[in-house]
Formats: sequence, structure tokens, C-alpha cells
Amino acid sequence: MAFSDEHAIAKLAGEHGVPADVAAELAGLLRPCVFLVTYDGLPETRRADVRPAGRTGGLPALPEGVEWPNGAPFVLTVDCAALPRDSIDIELPLDGQLLFFTTFKYEPENSAVLHVPPGVPTTDDPPSKDLDDHEAEPYEPRTLYPLPGLSIDHDWYSAPATAQFADGSTDHHEVLDRFVEAVVNSVQDGPLPNAVAQIGGFSNQWQVPPDQDGLVLLAQIAGNGVDHSLFTLNLIVGTRDDIAAGRWENLQYEQQ
Repeated sequence: MAFSDEHAIAKLAGEHGVPADVAAELAGLLRPCVFLVTYDGLPETRRADVRPAGRTGGLPALPEGVEWPNGAPFVLTVDCAALPRDSIDIELPLDGQLLFFTTFKYEPENSAVLHVPPGVPTTDDPPSKDLDDHEAEPYEPRTLYPLPGLSIDHDWYSAPATAQFADGSTDHHEVLDRFVEAVVNSVQDGPLPNAVAQIGGFSNQWQVPPDQDGLVLLAQIAGNGVDHSLFTLNLIVGTRDDIAAGRWENLQYEQQ
């Protein structure tokens, strides 16, 4: 999905000295996303009447007969109905809760995502018995709020018009970096926040992006946003079809 505010793009391009064809090319490489942040992470302009959209830690509310996935602590609840739909271009459930189980301490091999439909009776389930002492203690519950954002293709700098402009001068690299930063930041009224999680869009990965070759990002979760002692990034990807159909068992998990 391209960023639709052509006037805003053109204005920023003029301010940064970026040619119109380059600006249009980069606008087509943008995808919306939703950042989940603490209240303090929201820009002041976004704090009025904001509705919670998630929570870190605590205990998962599981339906009767659904067991805690083996080997992974519970890290995040996402309220699907509270996500701003115009900021998501993957098909997620319209309501209910997405529950994320993953580890930041080890490779996330036993990770899982579960969807709990609305109206289903649930109980807070105690931690799985196969967790170590560090992970058996529920993480601190912290309320998270949605912040619409933008993300850009990992290889935006190699797009034809962009690459040609960049090769014209060493200064053009800095011009492009400032322009892209300004475009992305314009949506959330300021610099990118220290988000606990991101739903949809392109990953903001630290190494090789896992959301390529037919896979898209469902979520990325910052380890220190949940377990404050671990600076890792867990990325959860799948095909658009599997995510839309709720085939959560087909998701793939990576830690960086």
C-alpha cells in the first residue's frame, strides 16, 4: 500500500531537494504499520481519548481446553478490535485477542500465536511447568496504545530512480536519508518511538530481514520492552494467506 498523501510527499520532497520522480518512487515503497507503545511513548498530540490496544506480560486468558504452549513464556496480548485498520495492510481478525508466546532468552523455537475470539469464556492460565525460573514468573503487565506509523521497503535505496539520484553526488545519500526519515516520522507527529511491538508493515530488523521471499511481518517485539534485561528483537512472519486464514501454526519466528 502506497502512502496516499501526495501533497505531503511533494511538500517534503521540495523541502529536502528530492526530485519528484524519486519521491513518487519511494512513496510506492511505503507500507503502513501500527506501533504499540506505552502511554509515555505517545506523542502529546495523540494522547487525548486514546484507547488501549494491548498489554505486555501478565497471564494469558485462555479458553477452556486450550493449553499454554510448551516452552515459551507469555509476552503480549493484542486487542484486534482496537487496532486502527487503515494502518494495517495484512488481514488480521477484526476482533478478539492475539496472544503471543515467545522467549527472548533463547532461540524462539517453541513460540506460538493464538487467537481467542470475543465472547469465549476464558481463565487466566498459570505458566507452563517447563519454563525455567527466570521465565516462569509472569512479565510485568503494562498497557500499550496504538500509534499509526509508516515503514519502508528494506531495499528502498536500490530502487531505480532513487539509486540514480544517489549516484549523482555523495551529498544525495544524506538528502535521501533525511527525506525518508521525514516522511516516516510525519505520520506519528515526531521521531519513531521506542515501540514495544510493531504490527504489520516492513520489519525494522537489525540483521537480514525475515519478511521477504513471500513472507510478511505479522509482528516484531522488542525484548527489553517486555523483559527489561534482554536486548533482543523477535520477529514473527508468515505468508499473507496464512495470516488471513488464521493458520498461526505456519508462522515463522526469528530472533536478532
